[in-house]
Amino acid sequence: MSMITKDMTIGEVLEINPGLAPVLTSGGMQCIGCPSSQMETVEEAAAVHGIETELLLARLNAYLQALESC
Repeated sequence: MSMITKDMTIGEVLEINPGLAPVLTSGGMQCIGCPSSQMETVEEAAAVHGIETELLLARLNAYLQALESC
């Protein structure tokens, strides 16, 4: 299973699974389609949007784990 890390870009996260987009937007990242956001790391994007990086990573990875267990 792929694990999302704080050093991955938003673009890389969405390449792993486009279904992660709602996880990002529900956390407050409404501009994930913006070209510049695709180059931000998860850590940078979380900081810009006032989201705790570890909480965001937990949500993203929980989504992937749930898919894997189906």
